[in-house]
Amino acid sequence: MKLCRYWLPDSGPTLGLVDGSLVYNLADADAETFGSFSRMLGLENLPDRAERAAARVRSRAGLLWNDLDVAPDVRKPHLLAPVTKQEVWAAGVTYFRSREARMEESAGGGSFYDKVYYSDRPELFLKGTSNRVAGPNAAIRIRKDSRWNVPEPELALLLGPAGSLVAFTAGNDVSSRDIEGENPLYLPQAKVYKGSCALGPAFVLADSVPDVQALIIELRIRRGSTIPFEGSARVAQMKRTLKDLVSYLFREQEFPYGVLLLTGTGIVPPDDFTLMPGDIVEITIPEIGTLRNPVAS
Repeated sequence: MKLCRYWLPDSGPTLGLVDGSLVYNLADADAETFGSFSRMLGLENLPDRAERAAARVRSRAGLLWNDLDVAPDVRKPHLLAPVTKQEVWAAGVTYFRSREARMEESAGGGSFYDKVYYSDRPELFLKGTSNRVAGPNAAIRIRKDSRWNVPEPELALLLGPAGSLVAFTAGNDVSSRDIEGENPLYLPQAKVYKGSCALGPAFVLADSVPDVQALIIELRIRRGSTIPFEGSARVAQMKRTLKDLVSYLFREQEFPYGVLLLTGTGIVPPDDFTLMPGDIVEITIPEIGTLRNPVAS
């Protein structure tokens, strides 16, 4: 089952059921469950409640999905990122291609990435909070003090307060490779700033994905009428298991509203590529949809 967060001019943020080309307001059927994104993440019986609510709203009027595929504007319905009070965390060097790229970019610190790729403990870092996250069709940003910026398309996990896997969405861990490569201790500056993350366009409940390893992540970058880079990767190429990443994330941590975890990228543009203002970044996971964001400086 595919859900989304979207904005309605008269009522504000809303949780919706994505059914083909239509989106239905789930709060109309079950306000207790779907009136709050954070409350929804904490429910153990979410799939059952979602099915019952979906059965009630399918006979009602719904918005066209394409009508939500617009830049954020409080005067119009539009899609929102699936995050409110949650922190967004990220895992690094979980794919071999990412390990290679980090070692190549690093000025003398490449062995750190090799060690973390093969170690038991994963690299985990705080990526941002909701005010740093762009939703679908909103602008992501590249740093003005960086000359080498790339998108990092990733599968994102929506996790409940106790660590239960609630849903999957698409994410973009925008990164300044030259800043991180200069010194690994600069990673927070390379990774965490306003507009450095995007999430969406929808999220699929975990029990609706029979084999997460079969998911394919696709990246396409548009620059005017050209496509300077595109690539794809399978979740099956990830070295670590999702269960392992979640286990380490919840060690000595509490997430009362749940948390989102980006699971790493297996798609790395060549070293001569950098994002430019005006580019359009498209990250597609077919079961979830296409997360599309323009690039700003």
